[in-house]
Amino acid sequence: MNKWSTIALARFACLYAGAIWGIFWIPVRAINDAGIHGLWSSAIWFAAPTILLLPVTILRFKSIKNGGISLQITAILSGVALLCYTLAFLYTDVVRAMLLFYLTPVWSTLLAAIILNETITWQRILAIILALMGMLIIFGLGRNFPIPKNVGDWLGILSGIIWAIATIRIRKHEGHSAVDMTIGFFFWSMIASLILCYFLASNQLPSIEKIIGVLPWLFTFMAVFVIPGAFASLWGPKYISPGLVGLLMMTEIIFGSITAALFANEPFGIRESLGIILIISASVLEPLSEIIKTRFGRISSAD
Repeated sequence: MNKWSTIALARFACLYAGAIWGIFWIPVRAINDAGIHGLWSSAIWFAAPTILLLPVTILRFKSIKNGGISLQITAILSGVALLCYTLAFLYTDVVRAMLLFYLTPVWSTLLAAIILNETITWQRILAIILALMGMLIIFGLGRNFPIPKNVGDWLGILSGIIWAIATIRIRKHEGHSAVDMTIGFFFWSMIASLILCYFLASNQLPSIEKIIGVLPWLFTFMAVFVIPGAFASLWGPKYISPGLVGLLMMTEIIFGSITAALFANEPFGIRESLGIILIISASVLEPLSEIIKTRFGRISSAD
């Protein structure tokens, strides 16, 4: 596979991962609705893929060990970001959690400029402006001041900041296997969840019956959707800019907004539609400009 094919596939992986994370909230809330405390529902949620990946973990143990502390730091950051994001769905509206997370391109672009010495292009600046405009419109710009209103909102922001740092590390240490990072991703999310459960919800331990009741469909959902989506979200960022990763993965907002309107009775009107159009525009602006630039370059070379 040549360089351009790899980059194109990496972009598709980020788009796909975003779509999967867009329906991520459905089983998270389903576990909570089954009568399992929010913190424990996140622990069960992350335990499922950790168990499913156990055979792969055993086979990859030597590779994981060779990854050293660098691999584990990246996995811990990714895992904590995912935990914050998961909990945000339980304490705020689905769309609010997603949109606050998607301030990620702002953090990613700034961090990439500082740490990786990447140039902030005019396309990236325009994309960030479009994305922020879309978010503010959905948040109610013109009706109220769009600021975080509860712990779920703050968790959404925090998850985006931590994920931005994680994507910088993924890009900087691209030698780490995406398979190994996926394993660590879920493992450390589970560990962080259990730590929170111990300190904040030790008296809310769910019954075995409730846990067994959610496992059949949870394992299926994890195997078919979440694990492949997690792999894509960790493999794709190895080959493209962190700021672009955040923009491409905004497909999550499209899927999340639509499913939230369908299954959670959350609003989806003109304001939401306009916001999403702006966010989609932000997502495709840089990739589209690069494709046009490449094609015109080839035409010029041919002449």
